[in-house]
Amino acid sequence: MTEDLTPAEAYAAALARNAERATALHPFREMYDFDLDPFQIEACKALEAGKGVLVAAPTGSGKTIVGEFAVHLALTQGRKCFYTTPIKALSNQKYADLVKRYGADKVGLLTGDNSVNGDAPIVVMTTEVLRNMLYAGSQALSGLGYVVMDEVHYLSDRFRGAVWEEVIIHLPESVTLVSLSATVSNAEEFGDWLDTVRGDTEVIVSESRPVPLWQHVLAGRRMYDLFEEETDHGGRGASRREVNPDLLRLARTENTRTYNPRDRRRGKMVREADRERERRQRSRIWTPGRPEVIDRLDAEGLLPAITFIFSRAGCEAAVQQCLYAGLRLNDDEARQRVREIVEERTSSIPAEDLHVLGYYEWLEALERGIAAHHAGMLPTFKEVVEELFVRGLVKAVFATETLALGINMPARSVVLEKLVKWNGEQHADITPGEYTQLTGRAGRRGIDVEGHAVVLWQRGLDPGHLAGLAGTRTYPLRSSFKPSYNMAVNLVDQFGRHRSRELLETSFAQFQADRSVVGISRQVQKNEEGLEGYREGMTCHLGDFEEYALLRRDLKDRETELAKQGAAQRRAQAASSLEKLKPGDVIHVPTGKFAGLALVLDPGIPAGRTNGHRGFEHHDGPRPLVLTAERQVKRLASIDFPVPVEALERMRIPKSFNPRSPQSRRDLASALRSKAGHINPDRHRKNRSAAADDREIARLRTAIRAHPCHGCDEREDHARWAERYHRLQRDTRQLERRIEGRTNTIARTFDRIVALLTELDYLRGDEVTDNGKRLARLYGELDLLASECLRDRVWEGLTPPELAACVSALVYESRQADDAVAPKLPTGNAKAALGEMVRIWGRLDALEEEFKINQAEGVGQREPDLGFAWAAYQWASDKSLDEVLREAEMPAGDFVRWCKQVIDVLGQIAAAAPKENSTVAKNARKAVDSLLRGVVAYSSVG
Repeated sequence: MTEDLTPAEAYAAALARNAERATALHPFREMYDFDLDPFQIEACKALEAGKGVLVAAPTGSGKTIVGEFAVHLALTQGRKCFYTTPIKALSNQKYADLVKRYGADKVGLLTGDNSVNGDAPIVVMTTEVLRNMLYAGSQALSGLGYVVMDEVHYLSDRFRGAVWEEVIIHLPESVTLVSLSATVSNAEEFGDWLDTVRGDTEVIVSESRPVPLWQHVLAGRRMYDLFEEETDHGGRGASRREVNPDLLRLARTENTRTYNPRDRRRGKMVREADRERERRQRSRIWTPGRPEVIDRLDAEGLLPAITFIFSRAGCEAAVQQCLYAGLRLNDDEARQRVREIVEERTSSIPAEDLHVLGYYEWLEALERGIAAHHAGMLPTFKEVVEELFVRGLVKAVFATETLALGINMPARSVVLEKLVKWNGEQHADITPGEYTQLTGRAGRRGIDVEGHAVVLWQRGLDPGHLAGLAGTRTYPLRSSFKPSYNMAVNLVDQFGRHRSRELLETSFAQFQADRSVVGISRQVQKNEEGLEGYREGMTCHLGDFEEYALLRRDLKDRETELAKQGAAQRRAQAASSLEKLKPGDVIHVPTGKFAGLALVLDPGIPAGRTNGHRGFEHHDGPRPLVLTAERQVKRLASIDFPVPVEALERMRIPKSFNPRSPQSRRDLASALRSKAGHINPDRHRKNRSAAADDREIARLRTAIRAHPCHGCDEREDHARWAERYHRLQRDTRQLERRIEGRTNTIARTFDRIVALLTELDYLRGDEVTDNGKRLARLYGELDLLASECLRDRVWEGLTPPELAACVSALVYESRQADDAVAPKLPTGNAKAALGEMVRIWGRLDALEEEFKINQAEGVGQREPDLGFAWAAYQWASDKSLDEVLREAEMPAGDFVRWCKQVIDVLGQIAAAAPKENSTVAKNARKAVDSLLRGVVAYSSVG
């Protein structure tokens, strides 16, 4: 207390208070009706001291306070602040927050869709917009003092992450960088890199959640705590948390073998009493239905809740299930308020589009306090859901994981239906980082005393694995940085080749690669010490055992090689024989589940196909469709034919034969047995081994027998040491290759890109040609393809709708990678131009292969996807939303998103296209106007 202070101490305290009042932080703190946390104060003080900061803290902990202090400092100092976010929805949300605080005249917004007050002292933008401004040398950068990079951990994103590193590397030195990240396990490493490329950077890490999180498992009627009761609910202390034994017991009960009538234990049937007891135990365990879960959470006061379902269709189905179950979470007053807000926010949508968009079903669910949230929804609809949820008028949201990416929608509870999701290639367990990101939404600061994460019981759930996900709160930040064609020409234009190469070597990707080399180098040193010991163990008094071991190894390798060649030759012969089969041939299937007599119904066509990426081809050979003698119609594969096959007999297949009809199959199989059942197939005679006549094998065997070490009594002991020596030496060489491969990797990729661009006359030494200057204005995955299309005048003479169709192929990527149905295309000039684009891509693809530019590593041009061309053409041709969506078979949200991306690239093409003797620039602008209507034009700001 102040009266207990000595006069000297009281004077010092008064000086400290006065000093604090003189800082910019003091008036900033008074703008909030709560006190700042220690980590926020520490970060703000570092910023005011002129340092850059990296703040790594859990979701919902208030990291953005530090970003807002950077805004405050910029305004105080008469400088500019750019606030960057990874997604447009976040930009819109942040823009609205800052406008509320500072007024619309001081805040601007720049995204791919919107440009509002771009010259304001505070501008919120997506990270790509800032990257493009840096490369273009925009005047807007003048007077820039601070850049806030919200969700900077996005640089791990393999598709867009490189943009964050480009911005960090290329920002002027005078700009102070504020990096806000989720909790990552290597924040210090990232901070060290920022310190290297940006100068003095303070790393502030906060592990504590502002609202403690309870973890639960909901099984049947009971909610189990994941961990045993203990005082450290938020996981802030160091006390160890044990998995709830009741939950472990439940898992053991559930995972015991279910009763099978054929199951016998020691020759006796399982006793009826045991089965009855097991049935009673199991009757208490089930996965609750979605309405049941919401009802249970409502009863326990755990709403509002976000249920994460890793499927758009699943989210929509969940809403319907709650409606059918008669669930109502809002009273009459709340229902009326919902209707007012919804009608106000959607008033700009034409009445004829509302039915197409499923407006009335969506509104009914909202009035009951229930909603879905996913990327397939119209942006306006998603924003309404977000607003109603924050206001407490929607209490149950079923969402895909995209909701976890920074959108400010905290809830009291988060529900996870499953711990497995589709990652684009396969169904995989969610990572600890993903679990932390999803459950981080639970617990609203200043509203909830605690948050709740609820995982639904699923058969096979392992409580120990779940505890591992919940207990591992951090995940590592990994760079996804790769040079691109656009990046290369922009860098060379600004800095020349040599300096560009040096800049790329300062990337976080190279920083991490160089650090990883240190550990590998230590392992190489250990291996070399081990090799010395193994060399002593294989020493033979009769001669050079290393030389003898090499002869033995060469013999083994040669025998293996010949065996592989023989197997490949047999497969080739078998495939060749399958290609000769015709419908009506009677064959004998030599092996497999369907071995025996069979009738060829369809010889099958080669299943080899390519998905547009080098290195991903699949060639399975012919796959004949056959009728077996046992009346089964099956499609066989090359694995069923390890040896060549030939027709034993011919049969006529009746025109009336229907493979789906059991009677039809029975009749034809009976005829097959009658016709060829007596024929014994010739057994395939094995050819003489190639090794028996191989001169190299004969030479090696002679040399081995003649070597002095061959007669050593301890030969096999020496050989074992020699084998260990060989294995360790092979491992050491692999490590050395890894070291070589990780050193200067980014610069080597840049060199290959520059070589290809030089070949295509985009670069001449340090000079960027006119072609290169055009490429410098084209940002996107298929930047080089777009530039080549402009150079070859592929799009000249196209109408605006036709141009929109062609440009859609540069941005669209179908969600189904294996779509067998050929997409519908516009006819005439557009179809010819799309065909020419694919041919140009084929030429570039071959060139990339020649210059060793590998798409599998994230560098290069993927094949253009024509799947959105018809929808873009129809919409630009002024067709109705109903007609376009019906033919496209695409959700409204996806349609709008792809249209906006097409509009973005059309704008780039309008800027990059020749201004003279060309219609492309003019028609690109017209195409933008044609697309920017109806649902696509609805503003998502305000």
